[in-house]
Amino acid sequence: MATSGAKFVDLFAGIGGFRSAFESVGAECVFTSEWDRFAATTYRANFSTENHPLVGDIRLVDSADVPDHDVLVGGFPCQPFSLAGVSKKNSLGRAHGFLDPTQGTLFFDIARILDAKRPKSFLLENVRNLLSHDGKRTFNVIKKVLEEDLGYRVHVKVMDARAYLPQHRERVVIVGFRDGLDWDWEEVPSLRSTSLADVLHREDGSEVGQPYIDARGRVDEKYTLSDKLWGYLQGYAQKHRALGNGFGFGLVDRTSEHTRTLSARYHKDGSEILVRQPGRNPRRLTPRECARLMGFPDSFVIPVSDTQAYRQFGNSVAVPMMASVAHRVVSTISN
Repeated sequence: MATSGAKFVDLFAGIGGFRSAFESVGAECVFTSEWDRFAATTYRANFSTENHPLVGDIRLVDSADVPDHDVLVGGFPCQPFSLAGVSKKNSLGRAHGFLDPTQGTLFFDIARILDAKRPKSFLLENVRNLLSHDGKRTFNVIKKVLEEDLGYRVHVKVMDARAYLPQHRERVVIVGFRDGLDWDWEEVPSLRSTSLADVLHREDGSEVGQPYIDARGRVDEKYTLSDKLWGYLQGYAQKHRALGNGFGFGLVDRTSEHTRTLSARYHKDGSEILVRQPGRNPRRLTPRECARLMGFPDSFVIPVSDTQAYRQFGNSVAVPMMASVAHRVVSTISN
């Protein structure tokens, strides 16, 4: 792994998808914040916290306590933005252009840290709907804050993880530079290195002894849908087909090109990604298959329940896609 010398802070860190991406290009994490205790458990199981502790709610952290860094990264939750005036001031002690429209949202915490620490760059990720939320007003506020109030040159693109992984997963990626550095999205390479066959468990006995695999080498029966649930999903899909819309389930097998988007609700019924099983009801992906589908290696530890694991991987970033962007960001600020 090349050493870039770049330092980054990992906000809304989840299970460490951004950290995996930036460390793969030689950057060093100097600060981590994640409020969900289950996600923090997974993060701690996979990343060292010797150099800095994992702190909780970023809203309770003073900007002065965040170390100096070159890149701020984060997949911040998209909460509704209020455009109404807010008179309350925050601990910065002075009014800012971004204070009224973003206070009370988690984007405010990104803005106040950018304002206080002035890193060279930032990399933010969110769902595609951020661009159209509230009649595009939400994104317009974000862009105005970053460009006009904080002085960063902002570059935005909707990226699909399908260029890197066998999963259709569109996300808004926002990159910004403090000193007006040049940026060209065409220089962010796209290279898929895995197929769905690489994601799904091998049921030839070669994974015996691994979690989620039974003594016969097959995926544990508990991941196969019950007759009741499978019947419900088929009925639900038929009803919506009759109404002319596309709601239903998604079936894949080892030859499929890609899956639908893995979401945080996957633990409920697994309907968006079901694996065909000849002569049997389809099954859910296992948590390990979800990890692979998001680009995490098999060495990635999953210390939580299946329900929590499904939520965590569904909320994560696609690691290879973010690593590709991270490489260009670090190269840009280094050069």
